[in-house]
Amino acid sequence: MNTSLLRHAVFTRFWIGDIASVVGNQMVVIAVTWQVYDLTNSALSLGLVGLAHFGAQLLFTLPAGHAADRYDRRHVAMLCQVVQFAAAVLLAAANFGGWISAEIIYVCVALTGIAQTFQNPAMRSLLPSLVGDELLPRCIAFHAAAKKTAIILGPALGGLVYLWGSSAVYFASAAFYALAGVIILLIPSTFVHRKHDPVTLHYVFGGLHYIFNKPIILGAISLDLFAMLLGGAVALLPIYARDILHAGPLGLGLLRSAPAVGAVFASLYLVRTPMTHSVGKILFLSVVVFGITTIVFGLSTWMPLSLLALAVMGMADMVSVVIRSSLVQLETPVDMRGRVSAVHSLFTGTSNHLGQFESGITAAWWGTMPAVVVGGIGTLVVAGLWMRWFPDLIKREVLVVKRE
Repeated sequence: MNTSLLRHAVFTRFWIGDIASVVGNQMVVIAVTWQVYDLTNSALSLGLVGLAHFGAQLLFTLPAGHAADRYDRRHVAMLCQVVQFAAAVLLAAANFGGWISAEIIYVCVALTGIAQTFQNPAMRSLLPSLVGDELLPRCIAFHAAAKKTAIILGPALGGLVYLWGSSAVYFASAAFYALAGVIILLIPSTFVHRKHDPVTLHYVFGGLHYIFNKPIILGAISLDLFAMLLGGAVALLPIYARDILHAGPLGLGLLRSAPAVGAVFASLYLVRTPMTHSVGKILFLSVVVFGITTIVFGLSTWMPLSLLALAVMGMADMVSVVIRSSLVQLETPVDMRGRVSAVHSLFTGTSNHLGQFESGITAAWWGTMPAVVVGGIGTLVVAGLWMRWFPDLIKREVLVVKRE
């Protein structure tokens, strides 16, 4: 691990605060998905969890980008921890009081989705102001490694704590949200009061307009959107854990952690060995590997093979994340990073949460295993189409383009 990044005190506070929030969120995800499936015994209900999150994100993406460009991004991120803390406490109280229901869970998921919609562009656009452009790709890789470590620990910890009941998981996640809020406030302010353009529709939609006029950025984030939308095997992990692999809540935690294990290895490699050439080809190769491992996971009924497939899937996804996130931040002017990051978060959230809904629908129609396999094939088709439609992206050689 590169110690020079660890000596960067401000960056260290940034990723520790973000990681604490991720651990809390991952614990909630484990409890929510297991509990919804336990309450309803329905794949469609699992899909509705993703839809509740996506609906909140869709409605609040543009205001979130506006907030990230207008206000102190630390304060925006801290307030998001407060909302997530409140949602976790509400879930804990509902379980403790015996009045929990799928509808209450959907409401709390939507509240969490709103908070994360504001948090993601605030944190993403804050990072470049803390480090220079040359250091940014390595910081993204390092931060991604730490974040994926949290995604390993969060589900595993959530599955373990679930043995003491769902209320315990929600109370523990609330503690992590509180810790994240405190640490984020310890980041020194980089906020500069600027004279902003009037808040017009043109300003609010500026992030969308910028992305659609930048083929490199549009190609990178839309590739992720459609590839991950179709390859959403993770959404169906509760069904695999309970009905196919017979692994229980702890097994669900291990399955959810497996992609993050692979991602950590990939990101640590990228911290030590930054990508210096052929980044476009590497991006498409990572999507192809993601599609193939999705198919393998979909067909597997053996826990070790399922874990291996998910780990390789996580490695491929991490390579894509580092390339895509670096391109988006480095190709975007400073005063637009909040709005562009908000749209980027919408694309990412669409692939994750709407993909969860899509997986629930297709699993209800065709069955769980066919739905995952078809999704993996769809990911490969998307990769092939995007190679043809975005030739500049596959020809991209480097992340950081030297400016005169």
